[in-house]
Amino acid sequence: MQKIIVKIDNENDEWLGKNIDCYIVGSNLSEKFTADFSAKARKLDKIVLADGMDAVKLCKELDLDGVIIDLSSTEKIKQEMDEAKSEIGSGKFLGVITRSRRHEAMIVSENEPDFVIFKVWKDGFDKLQELLDWYLEFFLLQLAIIPQDDDMALDKIDADIIIFDEKKYKIFVDKNESLD
Repeated sequence: MQKIIVKIDNENDEWLGKNIDCYIVGSNLSEKFTADFSAKARKLDKIVLADGMDAVKLCKELDLDGVIIDLSSTEKIKQEMDEAKSEIGSGKFLGVITRSRRHEAMIVSENEPDFVIFKVWKDGFDKLQELLDWYLEFFLLQLAIIPQDDDMALDKIDADIIIFDEKKYKIFVDKNESLD
């Protein structure tokens, strides 16, 4: 079964205690909320990752479990991954968002993040599915997806992790509960 990661966009604790494996907190949240949320999540044995422009700094300051960095618009993949790994230190998770191209996925994977993340849209889904199938055939790293559209057939995607924002997670849960 796929693991679920939810990105927390609003400053509320309603997500704690739900059947969620990991949370993402961004630079858009206040540091106080992020610190409190992370402490509560840690007590529940949940993982908290930082993302956004200040993800590495936030991870270090609050001793979070790791970061997600978006390298989908850079040509300096190895350099930026090395810098992030060095700054967050050992024992922290590193997830990397990459472009939906084989070459970039290979470069990211060769630099050994904990998981590789692809954004998934309905438009072009078949082409992306080919990429994901190819990726899973050649790499042993965890594969994560971020659905970009609300109504996607996620059961057709062979990913280890699905990353939702709060809104998309609610839609996903409502849709799955209505199918039961």
